[in-house]
Amino acid sequence: MEIDNDSAYQQMINGELYLESPILQRQRRTIRRKLMQYNQIVDNDERNQSIKGLLRSAGDRFFVEPTFEFSYGVNITIGDHFYANHGVTICDEGLVKIGNDVKFGPKVGLYTPQHPLDPAVRRTEAERTAPITIGNDVWVGGSACILPGVTLGNNVIVGAGAVVTHSFPDNVIIVGNPARVLKANPPKD
Repeated sequence: MEIDNDSAYQQMINGELYLESPILQRQRRTIRRKLMQYNQIVDNDERNQSIKGLLRSAGDRFFVEPTFEFSYGVNITIGDHFYANHGVTICDEGLVKIGNDVKFGPKVGLYTPQHPLDPAVRRTEAERTAPITIGNDVWVGGSACILPGVTLGNNVIVGAGAVVTHSFPDNVIIVGNPARVLKANPPKD
């Protein structure tokens, strides 16, 4: 892909301070236009195949309800058996890796950009990113937000409305703002 050779793209996915290059701007505009079109497709198979084709990779049994939105697509990798309910947004300026058997409730947000705290730097429109990684068998409740740099282990349940500001290990249920462990969630054999 042309974007893989762009120095601004490499800075972006490496978490370095970057400015959006013409190549990145073109990618974002192309994705925005295609998502507006694809989210209007009523036929589930056609809509999902079209959207899936905009991602870096996505496994079998990929299903998203409209609207499903993201910034670039090329930074998103999704495993098998993924479901996203209505209104899911992934700001994939940084890398987003989603495991197998993951479900998102409505209006879930994954946000990789880290805007500078210094207003002088912020005015330049430069930013950094931090990746988000979601393990296998994860369920994210409606309107939950997962912030830059978060890794969720396997078999994690994120309660509705939670704001996940840091990483969590396998086999927990997390809730609240900021999210905290409510209880263990050991797998049943």
